[in-house]
Amino acid sequence: TLLGAIAGAAVNRVGDFNPQDLANTAWALACIGWKQHDLFTVLGSALLDRLGALSDTQRSQLYLVAVYVRLEWPHLEFPLSAHLQSLRSG
Repeated sequence: TLLGAIAGAAVNRVGDFNPQDLANTAWALACIGWKQHDLFTVLGSALLDRLGALSDTQRSQLYLVAVYVRLEWPHLEFPLSAHLQSLRSG
C-alpha cells in the first residue's frame, strides 16, 4: 500500500528527521489510526534524547500519541511514555 511504502521510507530515513518531523509523523500516524506498532517504536526511540527540542504543543501531541499506543497495544510500551509522563507531572 502507499501508506506502507511511506512508513517503510520513514523507518529507513528516521535518522534524517529533525525532532519536529519525528513528532509530526507520529502524530499524523496516530490521527489516521496506524495499526503497526513498530513505526511508533522507531519514531519514539529516535526522540528520546531530543525531547528538549520540542515545543509544548509538540510534546502534548506526543503525549496523545503515547495514549493512542497504550490503547491500541496495552501490552507494549511506547518509548517516550515515562518521559512524557514526567514532563506532564513535573
